[in-house]
Amino acid sequence: MGYKIKSRIWIEADNNVLLGEGRVHLLKAIQKTGSLSKAAKSLDISYKKAWQLLDSVNKSAKKPVTINSIGGKGGGGAELTEYGQALVKAFDEINKNCWDFLDKQLEKIECI
Repeated sequence: MGYKIKSRIWIEADNNVLLGEGRVHLLKAIQKTGSLSKAAKSLDISYKKAWQLLDSVNKSAKKPVTINSIGGKGGGGAELTEYGQALVKAFDEINKNCWDFLDKQLEKIECI
């Protein structure tokens, strides 16, 4: 029988979620697509929900995580700031380290 430990992590700032899996997926999708609306579509969430998540991240972060350009002839766009990219990278590393730690802890259960 194979055991698994299930866990989800998120980072809060003043009781507001700064980053979690959903927010990080959104930030990565913005970086990939170059637009909040395209990112929302790629994740199958509404634009309103995506905007609310991004707004929440920006309000909790020390600095802006995205640079947004207003729509015009070619439409608007969004990209991650260097700070936003660094946050995503840090979250991914924290998440991986958490899973590595939990995998090692699981040995305590498997050895009983």
